[in-house]
Amino acid sequence: MKIVFLVVGKTTDGLLDQLISQYVSRIKHYASFEIAVVPELKNTKALSQMQQKEKEGEALLNFFQPSDFVILLDEGGRQYTSEQFATHLQKIGMMGHKRVVFVIGGPYGFSEKVYKTAHEKASLSLMTFPHQLVRLIFVEQLYRAFTILHGEPYHHP
Repeated sequence: MKIVFLVVGKTTDGLLDQLISQYVSRIKHYASFEIAVVPELKNTKALSQMQQKEKEGEALLNFFQPSDFVILLDEGGRQYTSEQFATHLQKIGMMGHKRVVFVIGGPYGFSEKVYKTAHEKASLSLMTFPHQLVRLIFVEQLYRAFTILHGEPYHHP
């Protein structure tokens, strides 16, 4: 199973990018993993929020493959403890999907088409975080999930 973390726009903070890269290299010891970037929209001042969501949604939908298991990182999604997330990740892996794609949308969330395509929604917190920071939080939690599944000392309950 390959895990893809699909995001809208590049990480613009160099320090966050360094930290994300550290976790990405750690994750790759456990699984095939990549971060894929859908470019941010240009010239959005003339577009409504709905139009922006639709245009970003089309770009996200073009990335998905029919066999992908798609999980949206969304404030309305299910919340997990780190242990629950690790167990859930393991169950998804046993389902035999070729790719699992975790997705962060743009600043206004996801289009209805993207919601309809997704298999699940997951929330990292009840709090709101900047999209750039969510990237770091997610890769850290993914790394933590793998250490839990392998019984390694990174995670201390």
